[in-house]
Amino acid sequence: MLVSDFHYDLPPESIAQEPTADRASSRLLHLIRENASRSQETPSAESWQDRQFGDFPDLLRPDDLVVLNNTRVFPARLYGHRSGERAQTLSPHNRAARDFLRGRVEVLLTRQVSADPNEWECLVRPGRKIGVGEKLFFADLDSKAHSDAPADLEAEVTARGSFGERRIRFRPVPDFFARIERVGHVPLPPYIDREDRPADRDRYQTVYARTLGSVAAPTAGLHFTPAILDRIRARGIVIAEITLHVGLGTFQPVRAEKVEDHKLHRESYEISGDAAKAINTAKDQGRRVVAVGTTTVRTLEFAADQASKIGGAQISRDTGSQDTSNTDRAADHKYGRVEPGRGEADLFIYPGYRFRIVDAVLTNFHLPQSTLLMLVCAMAGRELVLRAYRHAVEAGYRFFSYGDCMFIE
Repeated sequence: MLVSDFHYDLPPESIAQEPTADRASSRLLHLIRENASRSQETPSAESWQDRQFGDFPDLLRPDDLVVLNNTRVFPARLYGHRSGERAQTLSPHNRAARDFLRGRVEVLLTRQVSADPNEWECLVRPGRKIGVGEKLFFADLDSKAHSDAPADLEAEVTARGSFGERRIRFRPVPDFFARIERVGHVPLPPYIDREDRPADRDRYQTVYARTLGSVAAPTAGLHFTPAILDRIRARGIVIAEITLHVGLGTFQPVRAEKVEDHKLHRESYEISGDAAKAINTAKDQGRRVVAVGTTTVRTLEFAADQASKIGGAQISRDTGSQDTSNTDRAADHKYGRVEPGRGEADLFIYPGYRFRIVDAVLTNFHLPQSTLLMLVCAMAGRELVLRAYRHAVEAGYRFFSYGDCMFIE
């Protein structure tokens, strides 16, 4: 399967640069797979409907289970300067060269390596100039890069990877995340062509965000307001929350030519006992699980995949079977179930994947040739999704993080 199969044309003006005045005022493209399956020979206008997000609670069924990702974004983009200790000096007598070596550096924290908050994987710009052993200094939002004031945070590059990735270790401070809140910037994606603003600290965050740890928002959730959530609950619909901390695995570009050659980075997740119980009960009762966002989809499907492997291995041991088909049937015994716990998810979902948990999904519009678009195509079919995207472009929908959304059922 070629990555280029997931390309579509998007004019720059379709990319939302600002959030809507009201979260719930965004548009919603309602994609109906059942209608599409009835008219596969020719595109059918009945395969989708143009709506407003305010319609979403009424599109749900009374016995649905809605699952949210309650991760909270922290200001993970840091601007500072480097020491220049490990750089090759351009000229010992050239002051401009010395300033260049101590120039501005941008760091995007992407993954906390362990429980220790001081060690991180990150993306660094300019990546080629930042070597192992280089020290990086970060001051508060109002400080200049070359200020003589002491830095709020200091880090050292301890390892390097490909495509600008680095591992850095911060010098310990009493309250690391409090310093990050003071020093950091909202990690708006690169297609939002402006600097972050104080208002983004609220708007690039879901109203139900609780657990700190993401470097990008689960953007399908940005449309919800407390009033919308109240309307959903008023219909008797159960809402469950899980956590996946969005990192490099969600937004890294696909550099491979073939889809199957791409590997996702790991992202931390947690499913509580209450959430697992709600999910398993819904599946046992034949009720729909509606995932809000692709991050929720990947978390639930990864957890189900892990549960099926454990269940299959256990049944195989109990029966003494060495038959692969028996193991497959054993895996089906755990079909549609998850176990509570935490871990690191790296499941890459693309067309051909069989969904174990998720029956419907609310999602924003995604970049061409991205893993998120591939996941959506796995849910609804590539041809249908790309036709719907072409319609969205022609109908003036707003794309990407601050844009409109799609409900696939």
